[in-house]
Amino acid sequence: MNLAWFVRRQLLSLSGVGLMLGALFFAAALTPTLIPRSYLTQGALAGACFAIGYLAGILWRWLWHYLELPEPSARARSGANALAVTGCLLVAIIFLRQAAEWQNSIRTVMKMAPVDTAHPLKVCVIALITFAVLLMLGRLFVLIARFLAARKRRFIPQRIANVIGVLVAALLFWAIASNVLVSTAFNALDSSFRELDAVFEPERPQPTAPGKTGSPASLVKWNELGRTGRRFIVSGPAAAEISAVTGQAAQEPVRVYVGLGGAGTAQARARLALDELKRQHGFERKVLIVITPTGTGWIDPSAMDSVEYLHHGDIASVAMQYSYLNSPLSLLFQPEYGAEASRALFAEIYGYWTTLPKDKRPKLYLHGLSLGAMNSEKSAELFETIGDPIAGAVWSGPPFESRIWRSVTASRNPGSPAWLPEFRNSRFVRFMNQNGATVSADVPWGPMRIVYLQYASDAITFFNYRDAYRRPAWMAAPRGPDVSPELGWYPIVTMLQLALDMGMANGTPMGFGHVYAPEHYVDAWVAVTDVRDWSTDALAMLKEQLAAKARKTGSADDDPDRGG
Repeated sequence: MNLAWFVRRQLLSLSGVGLMLGALFFAAALTPTLIPRSYLTQGALAGACFAIGYLAGILWRWLWHYLELPEPSARARSGANALAVTGCLLVAIIFLRQAAEWQNSIRTVMKMAPVDTAHPLKVCVIALITFAVLLMLGRLFVLIARFLAARKRRFIPQRIANVIGVLVAALLFWAIASNVLVSTAFNALDSSFRELDAVFEPERPQPTAPGKTGSPASLVKWNELGRTGRRFIVSGPAAAEISAVTGQAAQEPVRVYVGLGGAGTAQARARLALDELKRQHGFERKVLIVITPTGTGWIDPSAMDSVEYLHHGDIASVAMQYSYLNSPLSLLFQPEYGAEASRALFAEIYGYWTTLPKDKRPKLYLHGLSLGAMNSEKSAELFETIGDPIAGAVWSGPPFESRIWRSVTASRNPGSPAWLPEFRNSRFVRFMNQNGATVSADVPWGPMRIVYLQYASDAITFFNYRDAYRRPAWMAAPRGPDVSPELGWYPIVTMLQLALDMGMANGTPMGFGHVYAPEHYVDAWVAVTDVRDWSTDALAMLKEQLAAKARKTGSADDDPDRGG
C-alpha cells in the first residue's frame, strides 16, 4: 500500500511540459543515424533522451515562474497539458511503428539482412526504466541542493543560498562520479585489459627464426610483447604466401613490436624498438612504416597484410604499445600516453633514418587506425621534418579530435562533401572511402603523400559536440554511400545518437562504420607508396584474396583486441 502510494505520488508530481518535451525527444531518438541499433541500445538511448527532454520542460517551467509571467488557471493548465501529452504520445507511437523501417534503411546501405521488428514493447520498457533511474537521480540532486541551501539561508540571502546549494550538490555528485565510480571502473578495466594482454595463445607459439621479434635471438622478449604484439608478429604473411599470390620472388616482411613490458618508459621502449629494427636489417628494406596502434596496442591486419603483399615483402614495420585499454577508454583516461609514445618512437626512428644515405635508405611512412591515426598525426611535427620529409602516411578512421584532419576538412574545396573532401590541388592530401578517391590517379602528387581512409558511416570520425545545436556538414546532400537517406538532424538528440554510434562503430560489417576492409587499404597504399608494378587484374585478385582471408578469420567486432 505504501509503495502504491509512493508510485502514485511520483506520477502525479511529473511535469506536463516535461512529459511533452520528453515524448518528443523520445520520438526523435527512434530515428536512424549511422549504425544499426538493437532494442537494448535503442531503449537506453530513448530513455536518456526522454529524461533530457523532461529536464528541458522542468527548466522551462522554472524560468516561467522566475520571470513572474502570468500563470494560467489550474483547469486551463491541466487541459492544455492533457492535450499536449496526448499529441506527443501519438507522435511517439507513430515513430515506434516506423522504427523498424528506419533501422532497415541503415542495414540496407550496409548490405545487412533486414529486421522484421524493432521490438517496440521492449524498447518502451527499457526506456521507462532508464528514465525512472535518471529521474530518481535528478530528484536526489534537488533534495541535496535544497538541504544545503536551507542550511545557508540562516546566514546569507535566499537566492545566494540556492545558488551555493546547487553548486555544492553538483561538486558532490561530480566527486562521487569521478573519484568513486570512475576510478573504480578504471582500475577494474585496467586490470582486466592487463590480464587479457598477458594471455598466451597456444595457436601462436614463439617464433624460432632469428629474424623474428620475440625469438630467442631477439632483443625483445616474447613474454614482454603482450597479446596484441604477439598476434601482430606471427599473423603476417610469410614470403612463400606472398609469392603464391604474386607469382614473384618475395622476402619475409620485417615486423618489430615492443610491448609495455619491454621497458619502463616510452623513450626506453622506443630505443629498444630501434635497436631491434636495426638487428633485423629493417633499414635495408624498400619501405619502412612507423605504426601507432590503437589503445590496446592492436594493429589492423587488413592494413599491414595488404601493403606487405603490394611490396613483395620488401618492407619493414615497427610499432610500440602505449596502453592496455581500448581506444575510447585510453582517450578518456590516458590521453597523453599515446601522443608521448608515438612521438618517442618516431623521434628514434626518424633520427636514425636521417643519418643514412638518401639513395640507400627506405622510404619512410606513417600509419595509424582510429586513436592510432590521431596520435600518429602528432608524432611528426612539420618544422622537424621539413628539411628531410617523410614519404607519406595512411591514416584510417581518424577520430573527430584529430588536429590535421579537422583542419584539412574545414579548409576543403568548395563543393566537395565533408565526408570525402578535396583539399586544394590534391598534391598533399587525398581522401578515400569504399569507392576510392574523388581525385583521378593521373593527378600528380607532391613530394609527400597523405591519404585519409574514412567511411561516411564512421561516427568515430564524424561525431562532434557541436552536433547538439548545429546540423553537421556531412549530412548535406549528396550523402555518403553508406549513410541512410532517412537520417535527419534533431537538436541534442542527434549528438547523443552519434555518441552511441561511436561505441557501436566496431560492430558493423567489414567496409562500413569503423571496420576498414583490406581491399580499401590496397587502394590507399597503392596511392601513397606509388605502387606501379601491379596490373589492374592483379590488384583485383589481391583484393579478393585479402577480403576472403579477412572474412575467414572473422570480422573485427569478434576481435577482443580491436581498439577502435
